Amino acid sequence: MQRFFKVLAAACCFLMLAGQAGSADTGKTLSVQVKEGQMRSTPSFLGALVAKPSYGDRVVVVEDRGAWKKVSARGVQGWMHTSSLTTKNIVLKAGAANVQTSATGGEIALAGKGFSEEVEKQYKNQNRNVDFTWVDRMERFRVSPEEMQAFLKQGQVVPAEGGAR
Repeated sequence: MQRFFKVLAAACCFLMLAGQAGSADTGKTLSVQVKEGQMRSTPSFLGALVAKPSYGDRVVVVEDRGAWKKVSARGVQGWMHTSSLTTKNIVLKAGAANVQTSATGGEIALAGKGFSEEVEKQYKNQNRNVDFTWVDRMERFRVSPEEMQAFLKQGQVVPAEGGAR
């Protein structure tokens, strides 16, 4: 009987520590590092969009699930992928031409998953024989959340996490 309680106590300690390891960022404040973030109803890129926090907005981590963080901002909760968040404090200055941040220009360009104008110009100069017409056209394509949800529904695409709720 005594052995049973020891095993039970060890199991409880293990579960508590495992729970804490997965929630290391809970309560932490992060910054949105992309031009327009996507806060979703489920931890999936297929989840319904619940809010679009902007670059530099601060969010508080409520729950941590792998590459997804459940965050809270301005009274709204939802899931954001870690690729759109940073621990760095991004400060926007009113009237300033540039954004003041502790991240470098290269980090911001990478965080936005695109080139800065300077990097793009340099790339085009190094690759003069490449036609960027279709790349430029693709950058202008916009799909609304409603169109995306209709497409996913028509194709019966549902992720393991539950999808668009």
